[in-house]
Amino acid sequence: MTSQRATGGQTGRAAQTGPTGRSSLTGPTGQSDQAGQSGQAGQTSQAGQANQAGATGPPGPAPDAAQAALAAACADLRRAGPADAIASVLPSWVAAPATIAEAAATMRAAAGLGLTVVPRGTGSRLAWGLPPRSCDLVIDTGRLDQVLEHASGDWIARLQAGVRMDRLAEVLGRAGQQLSLDVPVPAGGAAGTVGGVLATGMAGPRRLRYGTPRDLVIGITVVRADGQLARSGGKVVKNVAGYDLGKLFAGSFGTLGLIVEATFRLHPRPAATAYVTLECGSTGEAADAVGAAVESQLQASAVEIDRPGLGAPVRVSVLLEGNPAGVPERVTGMRELLGGGAAAAGQPPAWWGRGAAAAGDGTLIRIAFWSGGLRDVLDGLDAVAAAAGVDPAIGGSPGAGVLYAAVDSLTEAEAVARFVAMLRADVERAPGAGYPPARGSVVVLNASPPVRAAVDVWGPVPGAALMRSVKDQFDPGHRMAPGRFAGGI
Repeated sequence: MTSQRATGGQTGRAAQTGPTGRSSLTGPTGQSDQAGQSGQAGQTSQAGQANQAGATGPPGPAPDAAQAALAAACADLRRAGPADAIASVLPSWVAAPATIAEAAATMRAAAGLGLTVVPRGTGSRLAWGLPPRSCDLVIDTGRLDQVLEHASGDWIARLQAGVRMDRLAEVLGRAGQQLSLDVPVPAGGAAGTVGGVLATGMAGPRRLRYGTPRDLVIGITVVRADGQLARSGGKVVKNVAGYDLGKLFAGSFGTLGLIVEATFRLHPRPAATAYVTLECGSTGEAADAVGAAVESQLQASAVEIDRPGLGAPVRVSVLLEGNPAGVPERVTGMRELLGGGAAAAGQPPAWWGRGAAAAGDGTLIRIAFWSGGLRDVLDGLDAVAAAAGVDPAIGGSPGAGVLYAAVDSLTEAEAVARFVAMLRADVERAPGAGYPPARGSVVVLNASPPVRAAVDVWGPVPGAALMRSVKDQFDPGHRMAPGRFAGGI
């Protein structure tokens, strides 16, 4: 459980991204560990497909026989093309099941053929993590796009994995409700699907108040690697081996199974919103403003920062939501708290949700840390960036202990590698008195092939043995998105 100090005042809830920067899983004993992902380095596709140099394994079925078996399970099957590549790894087939039964049949056929499988939603974040060691089959969830149940009186929605986030917002908005995951949309990318957002564990600015996907999911249905359905949580009566599957699969990157359905807790759409924004001339001033906003009794729903480059002012913006009669008074209080330069508006600043976290290319780095150490993290970022010769854009949710650094695609891979190594040495070093053993972590979410070759994108992997054990239970053949997660899992 993450402390209140570590999560910027998120009382009564563990933040998904703590100082390790990875999702947590809840196992049979109720203990947490990062991401629930596990695996085995060097695992290769049993199908023997020549989709990645150096892949080895026992001979698989003839391509025609494999295609016939897959086509019998899924009517919408096609040969993969260049647009289906996952970080330069080209699959052999793409299947788009239209029902959960068809998805399960497809997974059973893949298991029988020994094929490696990678799930896909819109594909907007499919390049995150490591390239899979092998991918024979992409299972596209785009046709699993039904809002199965919207029980507005119970404040829940049961959704198929392929429901797009923008469409879901429209459906829930008609009842004055929302799924409070304002996930940043990558520049030039799609809004993402329910399954994709859950699988990557992404959340936007309002994570400070509402949490992340693992906090909001109350039930989940998945297809295991062997094609069997497993259900856990709300709206069902069966649990599986004591695991909280919703938390386990949040941030799993498709390495445990195929998410086909999820049930989420909803919140009301606020009747009134306001943004209080301050431009800070120094990292210390920004850290003080963030701390004051997060710890105040004015109940900020989000506290975001943005800085487009080294030496630029740090912009801090606070979101206040609630009753139209009460928001103006809270706005006045927040302006007084932040100082005379704070301005209020009914709309977010232009950079809100469009900063570093939404970078569409280049290198995207997630820095997770204990929020009380924001000043040290910002100062360390400046020093490390200058020493490495890079100029990153910085943004994110410091009150929740999450920042993103985006380095443009023209920066040399060697300079990015220096930046990541030096940043890890700074952020992961032993903290001062009163802090846990590590201040935070640094994960490279997205990068070009030269950068991936020069850095360990995931970094150190605490709890790797437990993670591999979980992987072995859910995917003993190591066929689900092999190698995409930390430690080659």
